[in-house]
Parts: sequence; C-alpha cells; structure tokens
Amino acid sequence: MRIFVLGSLDAELSGVPILPTAAKPRQILTLLAIYANQVLPVSALMEEIWGDAPPRSALTTLQTYILQLRRCMDKALQGEPGGSKEVLLTRQGGYLLRAEPGSIDVHEYDRLSSLGQRAYDRGDNQQAAELFREALGLWRGPALVDVRTGPLLEIEAMRLEESRLGMMERRNDVELRLGRHAELLTELTALTARHPLHEGLHAQSMVAFYRAGRPSAALQVFQNLRGHLVEELGIEPSQRLQRLQRAVLGSDPVLDIDPGTGRLLDRFTG
Repeated sequence: MRIFVLGSLDAELSGVPILPTAAKPRQILTLLAIYANQVLPVSALMEEIWGDAPPRSALTTLQTYILQLRRCMDKALQGEPGGSKEVLLTRQGGYLLRAEPGSIDVHEYDRLSSLGQRAYDRGDNQQAAELFREALGLWRGPALVDVRTGPLLEIEAMRLEESRLGMMERRNDVELRLGRHAELLTELTALTARHPLHEGLHAQSMVAFYRAGRPSAALQVFQNLRGHLVEELGIEPSQRLQRLQRAVLGSDPVLDIDPGTGRLLDRFTG
C-alpha cells in the first residue's frame, strides 16, 4: 500500500488505485493514514467528520464510510486471503490502518526529519543536508491540499506546514555552512516572497546574496522585510537583523564562510 498526503491525496494497494471519490471517505482515509498502525477511536473519527454536532445516525454513517473504503481495497486485493479486513482492521472502540514502513509519505517525512535533526544537532552538515533534501522532496504541494478537513486534520495540516517551513530553514542553514549560497538564491527569493515577515529566511537570504558578491541585493532584502514589518505590524526588524544589516554595510568578514566549520554566527541567523 502507498498513501500520499503531502500534496494532493493519492492511494494505491497492490498497484491499484483505492482512492474514494466522496469527500468524507477521503477524509477518513487521510486521518487513518496519518495515524497508521494506531487505533483511531470512533469518537475521533466522528469528531473529524461532524465536529461537536454529530447526527443521530453518525455511527451508522461512519460504518458505511468504512465499508466503502474496504470495498475499494477489496477490488485491489482481488480475493487475497483476509482481504481488506487485514488492512483496515476493526479494533475495540475504533479502527486501525495497517501499513508497512515507508508506505505512507508523511511517516517517511517524519522519519527523515528526525534523522536530519540528529545530524544537524551533532554538526554533520553534509548528512543533515542530504536528509533534509530527501524529506522535503516528498512534498508535492501543500499538505492535504484537496482533502476536506475537520478539527483533527486542520491541526495536522498546520503541524506539517510548520514542520516543513522549519526544515527548510534548517536545510538552508546547513547549505550555507557548506558554501552553497549560489544554489540557494532562487529558492530563498521565492521563500522570502512567500513569507514576507519571516526574519530567519530573510537573514539567510541576506547572507546568501552577500556571499554571492551582491551586497546591494542583501540590503534590499532587509528593506523589503522592514517595509512589511512596519506596514503590517508596526515594528522594526529585530536587533539580530539590524546587526546583520550593519555587518553587510561594513563588509564584516564574519559573514564569510568559516573554512573550518562553515557555521554562521547565531547572532545573525540562529
């Protein structure tokens, strides 16, 4: 089985598509996939579908949705022993979707993210960069982009998007440590445009432009950030960003790559 939620929803079993067309069964499949190999209580599924106002027929309707999912799976399994009930199991008070390691993209993303963070924490820049790139490569668009979301999936979508943004920032950091500023310029330009109030991304963009021999572009990044902060929040950039601006203006050698570690000073980009 393969299920993809980091972008548009897709699912297959034994190489055969099993994605339901109706919105609520898709919603249930998505939640089961995110919590794969865990029992998801009926109450949680009902909350996701109907919030705090389930109809009297909620339990019967939920069972119908589960049956629809199993029928899609049975078509793919073509009479294999056990059938869909060995994939989507009924458990006391809930349901469990059985999945092999690596079969659901969000789980693989979380695994690679954890490994990358460990490499990042121990200063293994090359390994961290590779793991972060691999994890980010699993994304095909915004999480759950075409799935109807209730309270539980809303939380998951926000968690995943925040995780993705944080990983991008850490990936940029290790790439800068490795001297790959030129390769980052296009992506950082897009990221700062998409997140006009995110100081960390703007700091990284400033360092990348400066190292690429474009200090005027680095200063323009600062001015763009300042304009958005003042206009939308009525505040100035942080002292950290202002120190970075002064460092660019003064061609401070601290902005150059450390030949030993490549590490940026935390006072600028940490």
